[in-house]
Amino acid sequence: MRTQSGRRRSGFTLIELMIVVVIIAIIAAIAIPNLISARLNADETSAVSTLRTISSAQAQFQGAAKCDVDQDGTGEYGMFRELSGASAVRTAADGTNTGGVVLNPPSLSGAFRHMNASGHATHSGYFFAMMLPMANGDAVGEVPGNGAFSNVVAADVAETSWATYAWPASYATSGIRTFFVNQAGDITNADSVSYSGVARPAPVAAFKTGAAPNGMTGRVAVGTRGVDGNMWKQVN
Repeated sequence: MRTQSGRRRSGFTLIELMIVVVIIAIIAAIAIPNLISARLNADETSAVSTLRTISSAQAQFQGAAKCDVDQDGTGEYGMFRELSGASAVRTAADGTNTGGVVLNPPSLSGAFRHMNASGHATHSGYFFAMMLPMANGDAVGEVPGNGAFSNVVAADVAETSWATYAWPASYATSGIRTFFVNQAGDITNADSVSYSGVARPAPVAAFKTGAAPNGMTGRVAVGTRGVDGNMWKQVN
C-alpha cells in the first residue's frame, strides 16, 4: 500500500490482522478435536494390544507351570509382578514367594513391574489391574511393592481363571472405553465415565447380572449389560 506521498508503507492493516486471526481460529477449531480423537484412538488401540499380550503371557506362564503352588503338575496363572519378572513367582497360597524363581526372560514388559498405591500398573494412558481367584471365586488383586497378596489365592481355581481390566487414567483425555479380558481370551469393552484414574471397575463389573459381588469366575457379559449396568461389547 502507498501513502499520499508515494512511499510504500510496510505491515498489515487491522482488517488483515483480524482475517489472519479468524483463519487461525478456524484451523485450530478443526485440528484440535482431530488431534484429541487421534490420541484417544491410539491409547485405546494400545490398551487392546496390551491385553492381548497379557493373555498370551498368561497362557505361556500357566502352560509351562511356572507357578505350581499345590505341586499337582498343573500350572497356575500369575500376577503382573510375576509375569514381568519383578519378583519371584509365588510358592504358597498366601502369595509369598520364598524360594521362588524369577521369570527369565519375563513374559511382560517392565511397565508391569511397578504398581501404584492401589496395586495397578500404568501403560500408555491406561491403568491395568490383574485378578486371581480365591476358593469362593472372589478376586484377589495385586498389591504395591513386593509383598504377599492380601488374601489367599486358590491354587486349583487359579489353574483355570484370571481376569484383567484396563481403564483410562483420565476419562476423555487418555481414553473413553474400559476393557476386560480373562482366560477365555475374548476382549470386551464398555463406555463408562465412572471408570477413570483411581475409580476402577469392580471385579464383577464385566460379568453377567447375578454374579457374586466380588466374583470373577461367572459368565462374562458379551453383548449385554454387566453387573455394573453398562453394555459390554466384544472387541473385534
